[in-house]
Amino acid sequence: MTLLSLSQVGKRFATGTQALDGLSFKIAAGEFVSLLGPSGCGKSTALRLAAGLLEPDAGEIAYPGGKPETAFVFQEATLMPWADTLTNARLPLDLKHVPRDEANDRARKALARAGLAGFEHAYPRELSGGMKMRASLARALVARPKLLLLDEPFAALDEITRHALGDDLLRLWGEDGLTVLFVTHSAAESSYISQRVLVMTPRPGRVAADITLASGRDTRLSPPTIQAQRAISDALSTAGALA
Repeated sequence: MTLLSLSQVGKRFATGTQALDGLSFKIAAGEFVSLLGPSGCGKSTALRLAAGLLEPDAGEIAYPGGKPETAFVFQEATLMPWADTLTNARLPLDLKHVPRDEANDRARKALARAGLAGFEHAYPRELSGGMKMRASLARALVARPKLLLLDEPFAALDEITRHALGDDLLRLWGEDGLTVLFVTHSAAESSYISQRVLVMTPRPGRVAADITLASGRDTRLSPPTIQAQRAISDALSTAGALA
């Protein structure tokens, strides 16, 4: 079943920049889809449109089965610096007025699933970059979303941390039956974690290639993963997204 559909979507900002023009794609419930393209191609704009944070100037954004519970993970962790990790993770539940005991319990479980058990009372200044992103991921999971939108969440992290978080994200996707739309500029990253990769053109962005990836990509260096990375890089080059 299609969970999210964008049809001929366009977006122009007040500065006159045409970020998107004719962007169309569909995502089925339970899919893990990466949106890949060069900086400035409109990937983040597309994600914000899907989340309802922006309105399109043209085209249609639809949720055929009704809009699902949606969570957004930004490139920056955007944690409240004055609050501990438990309070940060609990925020979506506080906004929904979930009883405090229940909210704390759910936040603790979300933090544990994201790899932060034992850090409930640490403050953001006491966390590494990877730990801050884990807290941000826990905050997204605590609301039990059906659609998880991630905007280059691992871009500022070192390779070891990025790989670990990618593996954890795949685990959580499988455990929770999430639908994931993941924005990245890395062909290597998308070739490993995705079921499909949507390659975008340079601005104004639209989909230049829709690549379904073969199974068997069980490691980042397995032959199917390398083959997928090559296909994605070729699609980027054909779309004019690589210099």
